[in-house]
Amino acid sequence: MACQSAPPAMDEQALLGLDPNADARYRQRAMAYFEQLKESQDGWVVCADALSNGLYSDDHVKFFCFQVLEHQVKFRHAALTAAQQQLIRETLMKWLEQQLVSSHPEQPFVRNKAAQVLALTFVLEYPSLWPEFFFDLLALVGLTPQGVDLYLRTLMAIDAEVVDRDILHSPEETRRNTLIKDSMREQCVPHLVESWFHILQTYQRSHPQLTCQCLEVVGAYVSWIDLNLIANDRFVALLLGQMSLEALREEACDCLLEIVNKGMDPHDKTKLVESLSQVLQGAGFYNIEQEDDVDFLAKFSRLVNGMGQALVLSWSKLMKGGGLKAGAEPLAALEAKVPLLLQLLVHEDDDISSNVVGCCYEYLHVLKQLPQLTDQQKSNVEAIMMAVMKKLTYDDEYNFENEGEDEAMFVEYRKQLKMLLDRLAQVSPELLLEAVGRVFTRTLQNWQAAPFMEVEVAIRLLYMLGEALPASHGAHFSGDAAKTSALQDMMRTLVSCNVSSYQHSSVSLEFFETVVRYDKFFVVEPQHIPNVLMAFLDQRGLRHSSPKVRSRVAYLFSRFVKTLHKHMTAFVEDILTRIQDLLELAPPVRTPPRCVQVSRAPGPHTLLPVQENGFPALLTSDDQLFMFEAAGVLIVGGDSPVEHKQALMGGLLRPLLDAFRLLLDKLPQEAEEERRAALADCLSHAVGFASRTSKAFSNKQTVKQCGCSEAYRDCMRTFLPALGCPVGRGPLRGAVRSFLHRMIICLEEEVLPFIPAASQHLLKDPEPRDLQEFIPLISQMTAKFKRQVSPFLQQVFLPLVGAIFEALGRPAEENDQTAALEQQLLRRSYFSFLLTVVGSGMSEVLDGQGPENMERVVFTVVQGAVDYPDPVAQKTCFIILSRLVDMWGGKDGVVGFPDFIYKHIVPACFLAPLKPTFDLSDAQTVLTLAECSITLKTIHLKRGPEFIQLLQQEYLPSLQVSPQVSQELCQVIQQPDIKVLKSYMKAFFQRAKL
Repeated sequence: MACQSAPPAMDEQALLGLDPNADARYRQRAMAYFEQLKESQDGWVVCADALSNGLYSDDHVKFFCFQVLEHQVKFRHAALTAAQQQLIRETLMKWLEQQLVSSHPEQPFVRNKAAQVLALTFVLEYPSLWPEFFFDLLALVGLTPQGVDLYLRTLMAIDAEVVDRDILHSPEETRRNTLIKDSMREQCVPHLVESWFHILQTYQRSHPQLTCQCLEVVGAYVSWIDLNLIANDRFVALLLGQMSLEALREEACDCLLEIVNKGMDPHDKTKLVESLSQVLQGAGFYNIEQEDDVDFLAKFSRLVNGMGQALVLSWSKLMKGGGLKAGAEPLAALEAKVPLLLQLLVHEDDDISSNVVGCCYEYLHVLKQLPQLTDQQKSNVEAIMMAVMKKLTYDDEYNFENEGEDEAMFVEYRKQLKMLLDRLAQVSPELLLEAVGRVFTRTLQNWQAAPFMEVEVAIRLLYMLGEALPASHGAHFSGDAAKTSALQDMMRTLVSCNVSSYQHSSVSLEFFETVVRYDKFFVVEPQHIPNVLMAFLDQRGLRHSSPKVRSRVAYLFSRFVKTLHKHMTAFVEDILTRIQDLLELAPPVRTPPRCVQVSRAPGPHTLLPVQENGFPALLTSDDQLFMFEAAGVLIVGGDSPVEHKQALMGGLLRPLLDAFRLLLDKLPQEAEEERRAALADCLSHAVGFASRTSKAFSNKQTVKQCGCSEAYRDCMRTFLPALGCPVGRGPLRGAVRSFLHRMIICLEEEVLPFIPAASQHLLKDPEPRDLQEFIPLISQMTAKFKRQVSPFLQQVFLPLVGAIFEALGRPAEENDQTAALEQQLLRRSYFSFLLTVVGSGMSEVLDGQGPENMERVVFTVVQGAVDYPDPVAQKTCFIILSRLVDMWGGKDGVVGFPDFIYKHIVPACFLAPLKPTFDLSDAQTVLTLAECSITLKTIHLKRGPEFIQLLQQEYLPSLQVSPQVSQELCQVIQQPDIKVLKSYMKAFFQRAKL
């Protein structure tokens, strides 16, 4: 080693901060010292000296030193001299040597860091600078337990750097890693394998932890080394022997799985799996019923699954090359394992069962591709079916009212089983239908005496057939008595056997989910609708003791009604009477404010409002939305006379409006902030409920045709005053604004008298967000009614634009991202509104503002196109400019507008793309450039040769564009195909920016 001057001493005070219990001041100093050592040219030498000479006993100091060394190797290795690189190698080997004789092994976190630094050094120096790395390492560590531990940790760290497929490597790193693996195969892999064999053999009883580490190494390296070095008699016999040792068996399973997963020729893979299978079976591992160690069985099931999937892969490869005959061997081997797979699939532990679902799924995929199934294959299919049906069943410990992690895991497991069921349906739909029918009929014939989990799964299977057999939604319910299907028979049994009365929430939910999934059954057999409706409406459904059931049933009831309302005309009034209390607005109590918490898995917790009488409401406000929608559909969708619908809709909405007026009067008088917020929410819900009833109307059944206009005009008269209420402004305004959106659609021109008053309220002291949310309302109205709203728009235009400019002009903190985003969104909304006005052909709205105001507005569009680096807004601005040019830029257009075009619009078409922020690699910006091109083309269409002359003789020369390029651009603008201009403009500005 080259002579070196003595390294400087460590900063002992800084090292005190490495203690986990040190105070913040010391920890900060330690961090600063770490950065100092990393950045200095020879700071790492201090750490290397400390490690080489064992100067510190504190684990955290040693870890610190390795971190500094790691930084040096990782980021500065190429800059080190040969002597410095040698010093690092010697430091690492010397530290290793110390560990072999130390009576106190280092902490695992120190050993792992040392292994990581060794691996990094190896990656950078092997094979060119340190070709003897592994031989040096093996010679040093020998076969002492401490040495073996460090050797194995280093091998795993090397795997992480060189092989781990989860890490994304650059092309250069990939080439480097390939060179490393090739060199290792040539020079040292057989020696490494020999060392693993000796470690496994030597320590399997005395040091099981070391043996497990070694098995992990073998599993990691087997994917890229010669398999014959591992898959041979002596190695496999050793691994199988270790599967009989309790401390090693799980890791041995993992190791064998890695061997099985190694890519290889399909014939060789089949032979490997079969030889392994025979040995495992001979050793008694297939006797699952005698094994009670579930942790081991979880690992073993993964191994069996891997073996099966390897055989499926071999079958697929061979079949592609030589047809079904070529794949006979792996298929036979796979089918010999089906009994074992079934034992694991039906195991009471779901983790074990889950581990073989993949192989079962792929086996069924194989069967699906066969032209015909043998009797044994049919038997296998049926056995998998019965296993799936059994495993779908809940256990006694499942907590339905407060689902936690275990319950969530079972739900995920059920999804896996559903995939199997779907695949079973593809292999043999008739067999599946027959098996489900058998289980379903047997269970529901005696549902009163059956446990809930059996009843639930029987109905669940019927439900799952809906997706497994897609035809069941329609073709299975033909209405022809001679063609009645198995599915139709099951549905008839479900709705007529009174199983909806079963006292368990899971059965209740499954019943309602299933009747809604098979709503087409009721089209064929509508006589069952009254019974099912009663189940929805009484204690079995909407009045169930479980809030979770009530909540879900509210949604399902709305779906049921929407599909079958034409068959419910005779029951509409009865239904509305029965749900009347569920449609009441539940105001919060004064003192104390209370609520009841409900778990509605898998979503977040929901709060049930407490009624004035102190009892919790049956439904949350979200659930009530579905009830109001269902009520609206029932009223509108029936065949009753218009007068009757009018009366029913009035009866539905009137109590809501009465409660709204009462609460709105109370709101300003309320002193408590919490109470005010609760009242504002309540009022918002009322508006939302009224709005939801309007979902019942369609193009065929409009509000006017149903005679319900007056009911909704009454809503408008009641709700609009809330816009002027200064309390609870946010939620209330949002709710009323949403209602106005609905009424523009539903009331059509009857909404127009209410718009001026609404706008006056909404434009009073607006925040940027208020304006941003108000503009879509005005835009919707403009697009729908066009000239009908022209006088109103002319009146409101300047106040609206003024409010927008005022909001955009408000100063904001420099780093306030929220304010910046709000301004950007408001600016976009403003330009969208202008585009709606211009796009609706309503130039009189702008004309009516006077020349100065009009010019000011149009100039803001030019600014938007050029000055703000927002391609979405810029694109909108160029579209507006194109439309304005088209409207006003001709010979009979607005006086003075041609001058505006040449002074402002033409320059905008060139200045915007020349901005540094105009990124032509961004897709949205390219769309903006396309609109810019269209603007130029529109100017040419309107102004003709005059425009071309101005470009060639004045404007382009002012931009220092050469005469040749100017002429070229003008020729392209005059071509009829706009695509040519768009393409040219992109190339033009790309060249200009170079």
